[in-house]
Amino acid sequence: MQTPASKGIKIFFLLVILSLPGVFYLIMAKGVHHYTPLPYIGPKEAVLNTNGGYDTAYHKIPYFELTNQDGEKVTRDDLLGSVYITDFFFATCPTICPKMAGNMKYLQDKFLDKKDLRFISITVNPEHDTVKVLKEYAKKIHADTKNWTFLTGEKEAIYELALKGFFASVGEDEVAPGGFLHTQYFVLVDKKGHIRGLFDGTVYSEMKKDLTDALDILYREESVPLKGEEKEEIKQRK
Repeated sequence: MQTPASKGIKIFFLLVILSLPGVFYLIMAKGVHHYTPLPYIGPKEAVLNTNGGYDTAYHKIPYFELTNQDGEKVTRDDLLGSVYITDFFFATCPTICPKMAGNMKYLQDKFLDKKDLRFISITVNPEHDTVKVLKEYAKKIHADTKNWTFLTGEKEAIYELALKGFFASVGEDEVAPGGFLHTQYFVLVDKKGHIRGLFDGTVYSEMKKDLTDALDILYREESVPLKGEEKEEIKQRK
């Protein structure tokens, strides 16, 4: 037979157990974070909010429409709500592209448990890299196209997106190996379309350490907002 005292102790411990998740959240949301938040890459501006104050608006990837290796349209809005890593390449690239593809494949295999993580490779030679060529290229490098997408489209649109959206230098160059120049950097984009990091896609150690750490921090930021941070609505193109 339970005494009133023992019954009270059990109720006390039950209440403590039930309150732990809330206490943990408060500590994470209001307390000191033991990591450095990732920076926002690109220009920013102050915008007037509904309370009469100002919020900081950070650069976002602009709207685009391209075509994937299956002939399907892919837009910027299809990627909202997912973390993704973007690079620029071309299928006949004889220099850095094979190394970049190998490192992207390493990341894809490493983060199989991250269902909302995507990989986006955009060609800088769309006249050659047709849907058929992209599909064959994906098979050649053993890419899993469930979350690794290869994109082609109009050259002018791709070059403008690269420069103004991803701050990536790409273009034709007669003296460059393969006839094209493009950045070697992987661009890390968060679920709201902000650029949160640039990593050298030809350097394995950056994939294994720097980019891996950045992804870990990014997912921490999104699971528990930083102090004073309000959730930002994801706005899609109508």
